[in-house]
Amino acid sequence: MIMRAAEPSDAAAIAAIWNPYIRDTAITFTTEEKSTTGLADLIRDRTNDGYPFLAADEGGALSGFASFAPFRSGPGYRRTMEHTVMLAPAACGRGVGRALMAALEECARASGHRSLIGALSSANSGAIAFHAALGFAQVGSIPQAGWKFDRWWDLILMQKQV
Repeated sequence: MIMRAAEPSDAAAIAAIWNPYIRDTAITFTTEEKSTTGLADLIRDRTNDGYPFLAADEGGALSGFASFAPFRSGPGYRRTMEHTVMLAPAACGRGVGRALMAALEECARASGHRSLIGALSSANSGAIAFHAALGFAQVGSIPQAGWKFDRWWDLILMQKQV
């Protein structure tokens, strides 16, 4: 597996990983699938703003991606980042997520950031356990923060000091 910076040309592969989670699960509360153009712009914008957008490449095929950006706007939050990590189903349980998160944490430290925040759907028990195994602590929850599939879901906030 090669860990590398994602490029706008990876947008279709990233959409292929992300959109089934949007369409078929409650692990993300959004209901609008990602477009290739929108993802290419997001990769370009994050990179231009100095935030990483990483890709796990296995033999020329993307098996996952991870990125972070400011948790909230305003100068007081400039060292607190919210991250996203997504894996292709075949990559789960093989260390790809751990490798992406380790690389993301190194990017955060190198950039002078203090902590990473994961905002996780309560429907995603696997991600909650994954983050806990990486040293993230649950620091809060927002009951009924998301509405999807005709029901309410809680948002779990997990944080790790990097």
